[in-house]
Amino acid sequence: MRKTKIVCTLGPACDDSDTLRQMIAAGMDVARFNFSHGTHEEQKARYDRFVAVREEMGVPVAAMLDTKGPEIRLGTFKNGKAELVRGARFVLYADPCEGDEHGASASYAELYRDVAPGGTILLDDGLIELSIESIEGTDIVCRVVNGGKISNRKGVNIPNARFSMPYLSPKDVADIDFAVDNGFDLIAASFVRTAEDVLLIRQQLERRGSDIEIISKIENEEGVQNIDEILAVSDGIMVARGDMGVEIHFERLPAIQKMMIKKAVAQGKAVITATQMLESMIHNPRPTRAETSDVANAVYDGTGAIMLSGETAAGQYPVEAVRTMNSIALTVEGDINYSGRLRSRTGATVPNVTNAISFATCQTADELHAAAIITVSKSGRTARMISKFRPGVPILCCTCDERVRRRLNLTWGVHPVVIPEVDSTDGLFDLSVQAAIAEHMASDGDMVVLTAGVPLGVSGTSNLLRVEVIGNLLLSGTGVTGRTVSGSVVVCRNEDEVLRLCSEGDVIVAPYTTNKMLPALKKAAGLIVEQGGMDSHAATVAMALDIPAVINATNATQMLKSGMPVTIDAARGTVCAAKK
Repeated sequence: MRKTKIVCTLGPACDDSDTLRQMIAAGMDVARFNFSHGTHEEQKARYDRFVAVREEMGVPVAAMLDTKGPEIRLGTFKNGKAELVRGARFVLYADPCEGDEHGASASYAELYRDVAPGGTILLDDGLIELSIESIEGTDIVCRVVNGGKISNRKGVNIPNARFSMPYLSPKDVADIDFAVDNGFDLIAASFVRTAEDVLLIRQQLERRGSDIEIISKIENEEGVQNIDEILAVSDGIMVARGDMGVEIHFERLPAIQKMMIKKAVAQGKAVITATQMLESMIHNPRPTRAETSDVANAVYDGTGAIMLSGETAAGQYPVEAVRTMNSIALTVEGDINYSGRLRSRTGATVPNVTNAISFATCQTADELHAAAIITVSKSGRTARMISKFRPGVPILCCTCDERVRRRLNLTWGVHPVVIPEVDSTDGLFDLSVQAAIAEHMASDGDMVVLTAGVPLGVSGTSNLLRVEVIGNLLLSGTGVTGRTVSGSVVVCRNEDEVLRLCSEGDVIVAPYTTNKMLPALKKAAGLIVEQGGMDSHAATVAMALDIPAVINATNATQMLKSGMPVTIDAARGTVCAAKK
């Protein structure tokens, strides 16, 4: 099960139900809707199509609305494009006009107030550079430093500038209302500079009675400098390397990315690494080696999610891009020593009950080689606190709220499911264990670590940890060979019974073993022997024949009955009742 989540941007390339089905099957966990483009009518049609496919497939893929934010763009050009020549004069106008090689309008009419002669203006993700020579009224007169072709509505970036424009535009407010009205799970807030920007969105949501979670996109120097205060009021962050890479020197980006991921993980907040991860797959069916390493390094850094933009929104290979992202993440996760990383977190937690229980849960699961961590959470907070320790064991979060389930689909390592509400801890844990079995995360004989809060249903009260073996534990002893096997028991009390009663695939139960029994032992699926000691005949035979065995199984011949189906877990030295 992949731990790092995949965010996919929806657009014209996947505006059909079949492609969406294939993207979800390939590993899409969150669908991103970019409201910098398209009308509400277009996005509504796209969203309704996505929801219909999601419901049809019965999956909790979350929907994230990405706001336009206080971005600045050029207006339109005659014939849709122009070419700027190095050394030429180019003017940015406050009033709307049709642009050409001599000038164009900017979407922010007050831009002339926030820039000064000697400053730099970058167009089209930094491909074109302008130097500001003078401010003449509302016109910004520039000289082209690096020329190139430019087209309609390309982005405008001014490094290190602080703009006086309000953070929330009327369009952003309308888009936030759209998210509330249509049941979006997440809002990605563009160009967040300070905590106040996030709180403005939070206030707008509260006015609508909504608790949609906010992912703050860090895209400029001011946002990087204020990362701690932004994280404190956000539900997560996005390392938005597009505009960030334009406004901040590119050689600083890797260190900034690692810093932001580390801070978000430490606080149990979502973190998405985005932009140009598999950019070449917009046109090619395979990624470049550099892109593969970029995705891999983000996973090694511990990012919670990796994002595809143009690759799935407008590319020729949207499904292949998701499959590629999934494959890289799975391969890298298989190379990470999660146990070592967990041990290094000792002493690095804030001292409170939830943190202590969450860390102890991860440690216990790691040391006992548990099949899964099962958490019961009303709000999803417990699952996030466990996730921040990045355990190697899969995390199953059982919640009663479908909205919480979808939001948790962005959380690293968490597989969320919905269960009915019950009013007892034992009943809740029973349902959770059943869910783990149904989701193929555990089976009879597996050990699981459960955590929840008491009293039930109260958010933020995680204070309970329990270790259970799934199924009916019949007996335990010392495991040999470390494998798991199921079969039907044949109880034998001596050599003659072993040779006479045992057939191919039986689980032989005996007080001891001898060389005379070898013909029957070679046919056995497993051994349960009362005799103990790793130097015993039974242990030696089990290792020589590679048969899962439990030795030192006191009173096994009295406790077990012939014909009984059992599961031997030789890694844990347990014998459980198996389903017939």
